[in-house]
Amino acid sequence: MAITRERVLLAIAFGLGAVLLAGLVIAGLREAPLSNSYALLADAFLNGRLWVEQCFDPDCARFQDRIYVIFPPVPAVLSMPFVAIFGIDFSGFIFMGTALYAASIVLWSRILKRLQSGLGAPAMILLLAIAFASPLYFVTIRADGVWFLAQSVGFFFVSLSLWLALSGRGLVWAGLALGLAFLSRQMSILYLPFLFALVLADDEPLISFRREHIVRALKLGLPVLAALAVYLFYNYARFGELTNTGYEFMFKPEGGLAVLDLRIENSGLFSPDFVLFNLSYLFLQGFDLNFGGPDLLTPEGMDWAGTSLIAASPFVLFAFFAPSKRVVWIGAATIIAMVVPILFYHSNGFTQFNVQRYTLDWLPILFVILALTLRTRKLEGFGLFVVVGISLNVAAMAVLALIQGGL
Repeated sequence: MAITRERVLLAIAFGLGAVLLAGLVIAGLREAPLSNSYALLADAFLNGRLWVEQCFDPDCARFQDRIYVIFPPVPAVLSMPFVAIFGIDFSGFIFMGTALYAASIVLWSRILKRLQSGLGAPAMILLLAIAFASPLYFVTIRADGVWFLAQSVGFFFVSLSLWLALSGRGLVWAGLALGLAFLSRQMSILYLPFLFALVLADDEPLISFRREHIVRALKLGLPVLAALAVYLFYNYARFGELTNTGYEFMFKPEGGLAVLDLRIENSGLFSPDFVLFNLSYLFLQGFDLNFGGPDLLTPEGMDWAGTSLIAASPFVLFAFFAPSKRVVWIGAATIIAMVVPILFYHSNGFTQFNVQRYTLDWLPILFVILALTLRTRKLEGFGLFVVVGISLNVAAMAVLALIQGGL
């Protein structure tokens, strides 16, 4: 078998990926208890209530003398069996996230195989990019935190919905998976038109009043609408209003993020004040190793606001070569609809290193677009850009382990 540059890049990517997997195991073994508020919410569900008695994270609400975890409920539901056995000091969230991570990668191997009519070298290098050069790895190794576990669960259910739709296993099941994704990460509901476009044949119209077309739309959409109804009722049961998610009742526990507290106090949750910062960190900010000391020669850590998507995951730039297909344009429109509101949000994903983790909400769409691109074009340099992304993740984890003692 001839040694080609493609095989060399695959070997390097696998080797670096093995290092990152070892990091997951180490982080899981070192996880401290009482760090994830989803344990508290799971305990509340087990005891027939929606409120918690304390909070481990800055993002909690106090309403009518009760404390609430403001995040959607599905990650807590998944945590209930473990909390039932080990109590609220359950310290296996990173391993729980790792199981979801592994399941997501298996799903993506099947998604890419279907999109590319096989799992050849281009699809394999894209799979390695998803696993080790995207924010998916970071949210997994930080699954001991409530924010990161929610993203890990949301990514899994979005991936499941894509596979169910593409595999012909049933649009109802695909809609149900998307509904569960929405009950983990609210932005996931915007996937609905993209998912519907993905299951249509190229010669089928997007909008039609034929019975078959309407039935398919209802099969996919009704489970999502049911999930939306559950969420609205969940809000009403907690805060007395269908659309009130509790952010207006957030309080500042000891150890909160002072920067974000000041932003909310001065500008609110959403404001044009945040656009320049969020745009810079989404597209421009590079790998930032901070140096200190009087001579600025002492490495002290990394920028906690993260690295831009283009710098940390440069392979995404190849989506520029995507074929001009309806599903690609609908996917691009969906991404824009998800990105624009977040530019006005007070947080770009604190705390994070070498990622912009909010991009994980829409990156599955970009992964599909990249798969379609790799099927129609031979993209020279794609594998090299993936290896660069994985290398940066390894470098970031090494810096954090050596300088800060870990994440």
